[in-house]
Amino acid sequence: MNQEQVSTQSKKPSKNTERLLFEEYGPLLTLRQTAELFHRTVDGLRVSLGRDTEFSNLLNPAKRKIGRRVYFRTSVIARLIEEGEL
Repeated sequence: MNQEQVSTQSKKPSKNTERLLFEEYGPLLTLRQTAELFHRTVDGLRVSLGRDTEFSNLLNPAKRKIGRRVYFRTSVIARLIEEGEL
């Protein structure tokens, strides 16, 4: 393998994190599961998401409401973790 192939391979995010999260939680994470994943309390996560911060700006696009419940798309959370954004 030459240097160009190695650098190209390292830029591709692996699907390992997504697969692990999907196996553990399914396609959507609850607010509680997301809080546990980021080592926060549910109320702490809720407050963080309500503020205009880098964390909330990255996480809010993954948020989906179904009725009154809040869920987060596992694929988006996995991508953010893989890219080191969170």
